[in-house]
Amino acid sequence: MREVISIHVGQGGIQVGNACWELFCLEHGIQPDGQMPSDKTIGGGDDAFNTFFSETGAGKHVPRAVFLDLEPTVIDEVRTGTYRQLFHPEQLISGKEDAANNFARGHYTIGKEIVDLCLDRIRKLADNCTGLQGFLVFHSVGGGTGSGLGSLLLERFWVSPSIHHHKFQLQSLNTYNSILSTHSIVGTH
Repeated sequence: MREVISIHVGQGGIQVGNACWELFCLEHGIQPDGQMPSDKTIGGGDDAFNTFFSETGAGKHVPRAVFLDLEPTVIDEVRTGTYRQLFHPEQLISGKEDAANNFARGHYTIGKEIVDLCLDRIRKLADNCTGLQGFLVFHSVGGGTGSGLGSLLLERFWVSPSIHHHKFQLQSLNTYNSILSTHSIVGTH
């Protein structure tokens, strides 16, 4: 099976994520409580939605997602919203003090206090996957949490052990193409 884990960081990432999960549920006929009335077989392994949802023994579909913020306001909207029963409470992580739109607070001070907990929850989701294909990271780069904690998480992913699949690299120029493409995209106004 091919699974993808979504990581929603800061106000922007959480608000976009909330809208995405609502849409995913509508597209796949999953109710706000995670139940799928049309699903007659529990544990169906080749359904497309299993990429983004895991299924409990009771037939509930739970997003493969983590929501992270340094302050609770936006995550509390998820906790009390229409889709509050969809997410496992451990997937909704919030601190007590925001980054005040300051990258340094999100990256070097307040974010550092919560990053290990965030990585542990992401690791637990990854451990429950049989064929993890990757991560989707939703965050803004304008706010303190999205930019600071978001980049701190990505840095920690970068230094974590990884297996490089050189057999998939068809050309020796792939790295250069990626760098030039990224530079071009970022430089576009």
